[in-house]
Amino acid sequence: MAERDLARVPTVDTQAGDLEVGATDAIQKHFSRHVVQRAPVTRKKLDFERRRPRWLRECMAEATGVFFYVYPGIASTTSLLLALNNPEQQPFAAALGNFLTIGLAYGIGIAFAIIVCAPTSGGHFNPAVTISLAFWQGFPWRKVPYFIFSQIFGAFIAGLLLMGQYHEQIQVFKAEAIASGRGLVYNTGPAATLVTIPAENQTNLGYLFLIEWFVDSFIGLVIWANLDPANPFVSPQSAPYTIGLAYTNMVWSFGGASISTNLARDLGCRIVAAIFFSGEVFSFHHYSWIAILVNVPATLFATGYYEFLMRDSLQKIGKGGALHEEGEEGLWRHLTREGIATRGGGNAYEQSSDDSNGEKKDVMV
Repeated sequence: MAERDLARVPTVDTQAGDLEVGATDAIQKHFSRHVVQRAPVTRKKLDFERRRPRWLRECMAEATGVFFYVYPGIASTTSLLLALNNPEQQPFAAALGNFLTIGLAYGIGIAFAIIVCAPTSGGHFNPAVTISLAFWQGFPWRKVPYFIFSQIFGAFIAGLLLMGQYHEQIQVFKAEAIASGRGLVYNTGPAATLVTIPAENQTNLGYLFLIEWFVDSFIGLVIWANLDPANPFVSPQSAPYTIGLAYTNMVWSFGGASISTNLARDLGCRIVAAIFFSGEVFSFHHYSWIAILVNVPATLFATGYYEFLMRDSLQKIGKGGALHEEGEEGLWRHLTREGIATRGGGNAYEQSSDDSNGEKKDVMV
């Protein structure tokens, strides 16, 4: 269509998000020809959903969420390692897999996991996050053990399924690795399809510990910032992709230096690796304890850093994300004591221009 013809096409307010009138009409006609009546919700369905055990739904959501992000991540890694160890595919190894594709596989998998499963369980998908939520945010400690078990179980199932789907290729890979005299457990070897195996020259455990600590702390800070209801830069719609991008960022940055990032991902898949590739996956270079255990204290450190130095609980209350422990009256006592708000006529309160530090506060009064 010529530019002068386009100028004559009637349009509606595009700033309000509306489409061009012609396109809108076409879409409406399309849907009018393909109308599918939605089935009404029956009483039987409502009764069934009400009878489902809450704990079971949460466990399955956590297991499914971990599966959602571990499965594409280890599959992308396996694709790369199989290509690197296959002479026929080596010229195409970069196309079949690299740190770019592995990072995206994990990051997009995390975003999908949050979108699909977080409405049911809250979307922890990491024992360190579950423990941090219990420690800082009041998540029930009684739920922590079965959340963690479910997360490890989800990674375990992802590893089992991968071994089944790549069975023939991995069997050839194993035979070639044994024939070469290197065994099954080494960096870029068969066991590395499932878990992180440090390189031969990575024998300094302190070095590996610090890498894991800072990577996990980085991810923990991003997660905690996304969970802060007072954060004006994150919406519920963007949080899955922001958190996923944090994982992707760390894989791109330190994937070559051996990182784990998640106790459940590593332990669940390491158990599968021990079944198929020998228990050496737990003893090789004494690295497994770093991959499995560092994630929890590092995430607690990162979330504690945020809680002590960056959290603004008054803003959190103002945004409706929390309540004062003594209720509204306790909140007002705090506001008047700190000079943030003053009592007006009757029971009304007026906002002071500044808080005790001379900073403007957006407190709903």
